[in-house]
Amino acid sequence: MAKITAGVTTSHVPAIGAALDNGKANEEYWKPVFAGYDYSKKWIAEQKPDVIILVYNDHASAFSLDLIPTFALGCGEKYKPADEGWGPRPVPDVYSHQELASHIAQSVITDDFDLTVVNTMDVDHGLTVPLSLMFGQTDAWPCKVIPLAVNVVLYPPPSGQRCYDLGKALRRAVESFDEDLNVQIWGTGGMSHQLQGPRAGLINKEFDNNFLDKIVSDPEALAKVPHINYVREAGSEGVELVMWLIMRGALNDKVTQKHRFYHVPASNTAVGHLILENK
Repeated sequence: MAKITAGVTTSHVPAIGAALDNGKANEEYWKPVFAGYDYSKKWIAEQKPDVIILVYNDHASAFSLDLIPTFALGCGEKYKPADEGWGPRPVPDVYSHQELASHIAQSVITDDFDLTVVNTMDVDHGLTVPLSLMFGQTDAWPCKVIPLAVNVVLYPPPSGQRCYDLGKALRRAVESFDEDLNVQIWGTGGMSHQLQGPRAGLINKEFDNNFLDKIVSDPEALAKVPHINYVREAGSEGVELVMWLIMRGALNDKVTQKHRFYHVPASNTAVGHLILENK
C-alpha cells in the first residue's frame, strides 16, 4: 500500500522565488534564508518521494472572489506556473499522480469532507516556492505533486481542528491506495506576517517558535486554537499556519524531528521550516 513517510513545513514567501529566479540567492540578505534548506535538499534526495501532497493557498491566481473553495484538490494531469502579474516563474510544470489524487478525492469525500475537485488550474508561488526550496533549480520536478489548495484568504477560513482532521482523512485515503508509493505531505504558508494596515510588517518570533514546538509535540492543542488568536498574535496572514495542521494530522502521533529552521527577515515575514519523519 501507499504510505506517508514524512511531512515538511515551510513558508512560501513570493520574494524567495524572485530571489532564486533573478540570481540573488548568494546576496548577503538572502544567503541565511537559503542556507536553512541545505540539509533539506540532501535529505529529500535520499528520501526520494514518489508523490508529494502539497498543501498551499492560492493567491488569486487559480481562484478569485467569484469562486473560493475551502478545500480544492487538484486531480488533473499537470499544472503550469501561474502568471502573478510579472510573468510565470521559470520553473517546470507540475505533474500529478492522477490515480492517487482521484482515489484521495473519493476516499475523503466519502469520509464526509466536502472537497472541490479541480482538473484545470495554474499554480502560483504558494506551491512552486516550496518545491524550489526543497529541490533547487531543476529542469523537471523529480516526483509527482498533488496540489491541495486551502482558503486562508477570504473569511472564514477552515478551523485548525478541521484542517487537522482533514490530515487524518488524507492519511486514511493514502493508506487505502493499493500501489506501493512513498508519499510525503507538505504544509506551507506562514509564519507570522501582515501585509496591510497599521501592523504591516508584524513578526512575532515568540509565537512562531512556540508554534514550531507545539506542532511537533502537541498538535491536538494547536488544533483548538481559534482564528482570532492567529490574527492577534501572528497578523492577518498568520492564519496560513492552519495549513500546517493538515500536514501534521496526516502523520503519526509521535514523529522524529529531522530538521528545524527559523529566520527573520525574509521580505516582510519570517521563514519557518520543519522536516518530520514518522516513527
